[in-house]
Amino acid sequence: MMVRLGTRRSALATTQSESVAQLLRDRGHEVELVMITTEGDTNRGPLETMGGTGVFAAAIRHALLAGEVDLAVHSLKDLPVQPEPGLVLAAIPSREDPRDAIVARDGLTLAELPQDAVVGTGSPRRAAQLNALGLGLAVRGIRGNIDTRMSLVTSGTVDAVVLARAGLARIGRTAAITEVLDPLQMLPAPGQGALALEVREDATELRAALAPLDDPDTRAAVTAERALLGALEAGCSSPIGALAEVVEELDGSLMISLRAFVGSKDGGFELRRSVTGPIEAAPRLGIELAQLLLQDGAADVIPPGAPPKPDAFPTHPEDLVPTNAAERES
Repeated sequence: MMVRLGTRRSALATTQSESVAQLLRDRGHEVELVMITTEGDTNRGPLETMGGTGVFAAAIRHALLAGEVDLAVHSLKDLPVQPEPGLVLAAIPSREDPRDAIVARDGLTLAELPQDAVVGTGSPRRAAQLNALGLGLAVRGIRGNIDTRMSLVTSGTVDAVVLARAGLARIGRTAAITEVLDPLQMLPAPGQGALALEVREDATELRAALAPLDDPDTRAAVTAERALLGALEAGCSSPIGALAEVVEELDGSLMISLRAFVGSKDGGFELRRSVTGPIEAAPRLGIELAQLLLQDGAADVIPPGAPPKPDAFPTHPEDLVPTNAAERES
């Protein structure tokens, strides 16, 4: 089978796409990478002013629906929660380390940076959690690919930048990391570190070919995180972090522990809560935690909206981790 794989042009995007392409080639398929430019690549303004989530995915999704490409490999955190009609997430491979990392001058950790040190990030979520730590850091908004942001440290423009460890690992830049941040300090974005393999709903043969690449634990974890995001997203521009982890109990059952953060960008308000439940309840756990956050004060910084109905997300194990292509849902 010949597969046209649509990807952004950045080093990270092409590396991610090439890794999936090689897995398909190893299974006997031909894969051609097709470069696509997205709004997030050409617009240098803050992400929140461009609509935030989705600016890196819209052009690739359009190419999928138009039949110009057959497969898209997205960073899952870049995908809107609501499914795109006509498209499905055929596979979510095993997740990279989802934590954030510091790349700082002189090998410094976050706690070792002096007061008023300039820390660059384009993420309101990261800015909120950095400011909430009360370290007296000066958080500055930046944009650009990984190498561009890291060059701001070497040039002395900033003292440190915060980046996703997964992205640094995928392009071979982990040696530059001076500290990997504990989720107790900074929770990652929902879906961070995970890839989403998206195809047209009617691409039965390709969906079957991608099915072995799906990781059940990763799919369940990101389902919980994205359900939480979906329940908070209506009218929301506040920073949100979430991390779900799958844990095996002594009796062999699988549980999900889900933690979340909601705060204000200036760090003046922060709220952290968590829930635990069985893996088959992943989407409902996300909605439950969102409701808990709203009840405990998140509504003060997030305009209240109608949370999605529980039925909007899969609730059974076979829905979370489909066993064959015909059963897959986004």
